[in-house]
Amino acid sequence: METKQEMMSLLLLLLILAVPGFVGSCVMKKVVDVVVVDCVGVGVVVVVIDGLVVVEATSYALFELLIDHIQNSYFMDWFCCFGASYSKPAGGRSSSTSGKGRSHEGLVKFGFSLVKGKANHPMEDFHVAKFVQIQGHELGLFAIYDGHLGENVPSYLQKHLFSNILKEEEFWVDPRRSISKAYEKTDQAILSHSSDLGRGGSTAVTALLINGQRLWVANVGDSRAVLSRGGQAVQMTIDHEPNTERGSIENRGGFVSNMPGDVPRVNGQLAVSRAFGDKSLKSHLRSDPDIEDSDIDNHTDVLVLASDGLWKVLSNQEAVDIARKFKDPQKAAKQLIAEALKRDSKDDISCVVVRFRG
Repeated sequence: METKQEMMSLLLLLLILAVPGFVGSCVMKKVVDVVVVDCVGVGVVVVVIDGLVVVEATSYALFELLIDHIQNSYFMDWFCCFGASYSKPAGGRSSSTSGKGRSHEGLVKFGFSLVKGKANHPMEDFHVAKFVQIQGHELGLFAIYDGHLGENVPSYLQKHLFSNILKEEEFWVDPRRSISKAYEKTDQAILSHSSDLGRGGSTAVTALLINGQRLWVANVGDSRAVLSRGGQAVQMTIDHEPNTERGSIENRGGFVSNMPGDVPRVNGQLAVSRAFGDKSLKSHLRSDPDIEDSDIDNHTDVLVLASDGLWKVLSNQEAVDIARKFKDPQKAAKQLIAEALKRDSKDDISCVVVRFRG
């Protein structure tokens, strides 16, 4: 009888051949306990090890296409991308979800946890946490997207923002410019599809780790990234709040409300001054990101990305102190959310913890 790995590889081969645009001669080889489906001419190799599916692609477009196909298939729960466990999107499907993964060499580990808030609407927080290999480089892709007025915009960002960044021709030469351009193009795409995506919007904080050595962080809105250097919290992002960007909002013809008992809001509606989407407010909002970069050295041990459901009740230093207590970043992410809930955070909460040097 065929082994589980062989059965999965054969069925995956059928999936690959069923994807439009995948052409080439494919051969299945067995190496010890590893079954490799090698599709010559399309730049895709699928490896199944102990029920985990590892995908290598020579281009991000091929990689993304294959991932999208597998995510919609029976093999979703086994999907693994270079040691990074895949989790089903949280949007509207469950009250909480979590997972973990690691880089190809296991030197960098990550964990994530998301929990739905107390509001009577579907979960609007989405995340990305995975490693991919492109053109001989290993990239860690981590993000939090905190939606409002629906889940369509954060869901769109989850599927497309990193793809758009990596499609920029200048990415390897000028990551900063490429990230900025991709954010702008993605927002324009969201606005042009507003009839399908709705009137909502989303914050974004993205972290791109290149070969475990260089970190690029960008954000729009109030989702935040905090780095630990020698145990000291360093905020890598800027919270885009109406009060701090009042001048920009008013120059665009908008206003900032300060009602008693409420947070400042753009035109009395939105509690952030930059966001993706929000077509009805876009003339008064910005969507350009603030971008920071950092070397990952021996003093850098933890990165925490989270939505404002966490940062409303925990300080940067408190979050770092909690995250550093756990060698398992998934446990760290879960504990951070547990602490936020203990402090009566009512919002959706999403958290990704990246631990450097294993």
